[in-house]
Amino acid sequence: MKVVFAGTPEFAAVALRALHAAGFEIPLVLTQPDRPAGRGMQLQASPVKQFALAHGIEVLQPLSLRMDSKDAQRASEARMAHERLTSLDYDVMVVAAYGLILPRSTLDIQPCINIHGSLLPRWRGAAPIHRAIEAGDVETGVTIMQMEEGLDTGPMLLIEKIAIEDSDTTGTLHDKLAALGGRMIVEALCKMAAGEAIAQPQPEQGVTYAAKITKDEARLDFAQSAAKLSRKVRAFNPFPGAHALVDGVTIKVWAAEPQPGEPGATPGQVLSADAQHGIVVACGEGRLRLTELQKPGGKRLPAAEFLKGFPLEKKAFE
Repeated sequence: MKVVFAGTPEFAAVALRALHAAGFEIPLVLTQPDRPAGRGMQLQASPVKQFALAHGIEVLQPLSLRMDSKDAQRASEARMAHERLTSLDYDVMVVAAYGLILPRSTLDIQPCINIHGSLLPRWRGAAPIHRAIEAGDVETGVTIMQMEEGLDTGPMLLIEKIAIEDSDTTGTLHDKLAALGGRMIVEALCKMAAGEAIAQPQPEQGVTYAAKITKDEARLDFAQSAAKLSRKVRAFNPFPGAHALVDGVTIKVWAAEPQPGEPGATPGQVLSADAQHGIVVACGEGRLRLTELQKPGGKRLPAAEFLKGFPLEKKAFE
């Protein structure tokens, strides 16, 4: 079976590596254009592109796949990509966190199969891992689905669950789901090749949407409950990083634990800030113990180390 692969970040690269290791022929990879990254903001190839180039796989990086785009450059690149796909001998396109919408013209060339990091129809959309943690879900998983023009609405070929641990961040859960997705896409394609794949329509009940994460969401509002804030800290680690202000300084909070607490203290008030008790902040309900923090220009530090360079006694988070 010949597989065209479309994906961009590490989540997708894990699946690409799994397909390659399983012996699937991969004549072409589509990935997002190189983006500036790092302190020097140098152009950097995506993890998918890096793997493809290292293994002699052809790479296309169109800005869009929509040939009807009003932007002349995007439309031109889309036409070139479409011509390459229609001229290529392949059986299926596998898509994982590609970042571009596949128009009908692309979907109609060959079947398109998507690796989605949630238990569909829950958390359709751009940020299913973040939103599952933020919402307090106890489980998530991966769905292998046939793509159609709707947003993650296609029939399902495989679905598998895993638990969301209390210690999971988006980073750790991402890695678990990426590995699961890599294994599942190999299984799904093997079933397709054997004529054993059976697609099931998604349930009509339980549809939710995982909107794209914005940096504006990352500010911690201590009027909320400690439980909700701790989930936000985990959900926004590693990106974009939850934060709060102290005396006008933005402090990133990378790890925190909810604790019970009696009402009365003003939300945001620092109740303790020392090596013995740690950094404990009053919330609308309960207390939040901050265990890993970062000041501007500094490193992530355990609370005790952070306090040596940034005292918080008698302070309040804004």
